Amino acid sequence: MDFLAEYASFLAKTATLVIALLVVLSAIAGLRGKGRRKAGGQLHVTRLNDFYKDLRERLESGLLDKAQLKALRKQQAKRDKQQKKKPEDKPRVFVLDFDGDIKASATESLRNEITALLTLATPKDEVVLRLESGGGMVHSYGLASSQLARIRQAGVPLTVCIDKVAASGGYMMACIGDRIVSAPFAILGSIGVVAQLPNVNRLLKKHDVDFEVFTAGEYKRTVTVFGENTEKGREKFQEDLDVTHQLFKDFVSRYRPQLHIDEVATGEVWLGVAALNKQLVDELRTSDEYLSERARDSNLYHLHFAERKSLQERVGLAASASIENTLVGLWSRLGRWR
Repeated sequence: MDFLAEYASFLAKTATLVIALLVVLSAIAGLRGKGRRKAGGQLHVTRLNDFYKDLRERLESGLLDKAQLKALRKQQAKRDKQQKKKPEDKPRVFVLDFDGDIKASATESLRNEITALLTLATPKDEVVLRLESGGGMVHSYGLASSQLARIRQAGVPLTVCIDKVAASGGYMMACIGDRIVSAPFAILGSIGVVAQLPNVNRLLKKHDVDFEVFTAGEYKRTVTVFGENTEKGREKFQEDLDVTHQLFKDFVSRYRPQLHIDEVATGEVWLGVAALNKQLVDELRTSDEYLSERARDSNLYHLHFAERKSLQERVGLAASASIENTLVGLWSRLGRWR
């Protein structure tokens, strides 16, 4: 037990030293970065046809013997040579990804990707968005939806693929697509608005703590966490939610007029199969199936705008990862010795 205690003390001291060093480096990086312009980003473009071709060739190499593989490669080389002599004007498909959190943080990358592709895309091309989001803040997802609306306004066909979930703000984005493709068991819908907050006013009163709120404007503050909420304030808060819900319904109806909006705008969610019956989606397929099929007759390009991290941000991320790895390692060692 003495050995274990000494070893644990040694690990704790080492972790403390590492953390202190990273904090110092982060502070130095922060001082150096003061006054500099915010780091930009870079657009990465990957041709997905090459990805699918590589998968096929690897499988062929594993299944065919040398003679079969040699004959197949010869046929492919001949076909590729003929295609070079007669180049095909294949349509382009621009593939984007949106993995949404409560603040729709991926919007910044999305807006840059859309700005880039709209400089080249034409109505003959297509944009495919692979969307995953359970929703979040109204204003954040409103902005993300507005970015997708730019594609529709430019006359470029937009297909939204949902493999797991597009609910609430996620569906607000999805409904803008000319076509919505969903996996059979993806979660869709939740066309509603929710707001909740605790109120500890009675607890404060019990301990003789007063909390006062001063406002200019009758409805500047309707409900509060610490103050005493009034029925009038609650009614106004509910009224604001109802207004937001109506705007949400109107927005969805604008892009999906085929929906019976009052039937689906109840805040409920449906799996893909049921969502198809409700006309929330147009087709049941995974994004993999859809894109691999499009790759047969189109040139697929995956666009990803990556933000450049400043030195301070990189050091901070490294510090966070180092701390996490240290704690996990320490916990696993102690767990083995118990």
